[in-house]
Amino acid sequence: MNELLRPWKVLTLGIGLGLLIAGSYYYEAPDWDIPISIIMAGFTYLTAGWSMHVIVERRWKALPFMLFATWWCVDGCYALYWHLVNPEALAFMREANWPASLSLYWMCGLVWYFNGSMKDARRVIGQ
Repeated sequence: MNELLRPWKVLTLGIGLGLLIAGSYYYEAPDWDIPISIIMAGFTYLTAGWSMHVIVERRWKALPFMLFATWWCVDGCYALYWHLVNPEALAFMREANWPASLSLYWMCGLVWYFNGSMKDARRVIGQ
């Protein structure tokens, strides 16, 4: 849990969330609004780095939960939200949403994979 409070991770979450919110205004997609941006970004922040560790470190016992967490962040919370808010948008956009969301999920996993401070990262990179 301490890893989630690292300033550089919180900063990158804020930048990403800002881009998602800006994108919701710019692209005007029927399934892209501020609440779903916050919901999906929040769940992704909580699980993407951990999911990457499960794969890289071959923690196979955690694989089922990792797959569930990935599905929830990429499609599950999206489908539930739009089912409640606007089922027509869900039916129209779901097939287009999951590939983009899955790509973003794993990109975030790569960004948030490192456990440590930025000072620690510079030291590791310098070795």
